[in-house]
Amino acid sequence: MIFDKLGKLVTESGFAQIILSADGWKALIMIAIACVLLYLGIKKQYEPLLMVGIAVGCLLANVSVLGGFENALYHQELWDRFLNSGAYTEGYEEYLHNYGYILSEGGLIDILYIGVKAGIYPCLIFIGIGAMTDFGPLISNPKSLLLGAAAQFGVFFAFFGATLLGFNNNAAASIGIIGGADGPTAILTTTKLAPQYLGPIAVAAYSYMALIPMIQPPIKKALTTEKERSVKMTQLREVSKTEKILFPIIVTIFVVLLLPSTAPLIGCLMFGNLLKETGVTERLSDVAQNALMNIVTLFLGISVGATMVGSRFLEFDTIKIIVLGLVAFCFSTVGGLLVGKLMYRLSGGKINPLIGSAGVSAVPMAARVSQKVGQKANPSNFLLMHAMGPNVAGVIGSAIAAGFLISMFGG
Repeated sequence: MIFDKLGKLVTESGFAQIILSADGWKALIMIAIACVLLYLGIKKQYEPLLMVGIAVGCLLANVSVLGGFENALYHQELWDRFLNSGAYTEGYEEYLHNYGYILSEGGLIDILYIGVKAGIYPCLIFIGIGAMTDFGPLISNPKSLLLGAAAQFGVFFAFFGATLLGFNNNAAASIGIIGGADGPTAILTTTKLAPQYLGPIAVAAYSYMALIPMIQPPIKKALTTEKERSVKMTQLREVSKTEKILFPIIVTIFVVLLLPSTAPLIGCLMFGNLLKETGVTERLSDVAQNALMNIVTLFLGISVGATMVGSRFLEFDTIKIIVLGLVAFCFSTVGGLLVGKLMYRLSGGKINPLIGSAGVSAVPMAARVSQKVGQKANPSNFLLMHAMGPNVAGVIGSAIAAGFLISMFGG
């Protein structure tokens, strides 16, 4: 009897399942990928706050799934049953029934993943981003909005490219939003439109955000001249406190009325910024910037990483998503630069086109890269505050682009 139990324990162990399970080798590869992501996050410091969590989620999901369905921390089968049950329109009773299965039979990561599926985590992160963002440079130079809008070009370019490669509209929209260089927005869009691709899209979005210092400079140098990169811009005007308080209120009213599907992201972003600018909610602003951001980032990373189960992640579609994500990001940079060059011409050489590439919403890294490239051309050049205008405009632009795509294909 004891030997039978020991034999069963051995054959049912995760080590045995690597050989016995049809997908065992895939789980083993994903464990190796998780270790690589940990290396990139810890050693190379590529978006470590998210990358480490994503890597651990991937590691836990693939290690535990080898132990069998009952022992897994994340049950892909439960989520498949839930996502294929007609959602909110068809088969509503079946939908609720399968949701109940997740609550009763799900593991730790299944419960945490509900915050991703419901779009809670990205919105809470946007409150924190809003509380950490100074919209002063954008208010001081409203033309920055055009640069932020132009930097969304890659989103729609990649969308059409994805459809040509065989992805349906929902998946193509989720892939395209990688070009906005905004991780939470990419995650929210994907959970609404194509949750089956959440793992590769999230990894692509955060990887390219971390690689901005490597990806953008060659594009900037290829599309601008030394003279253009050397342009020194005049100091921005000082923005009053009243303007900073009114800005999030006006943006919320205008954008949400124009495109109601942007309400979760724009509303949370502007709410966080209002907490920062009022001067009477310092405690709430501090919580949003620190405690809230840290806790939600922790849950978001491990939940997204858990979707990277080997049987789903190791597909040809993943490679296509990684490539299309890079294309989206590069063309977003190109779009911002081209409009920046146009402004350079129209202004008589007073606007440095490098600030256009900061229109991608990776705050403040994209603005810092513009500053660095500008200083190489002219050591006395200080573009950081000028680049922050398009940079924060890109946050708004990516949220609007996501809202537009969700309203188009999410019904």
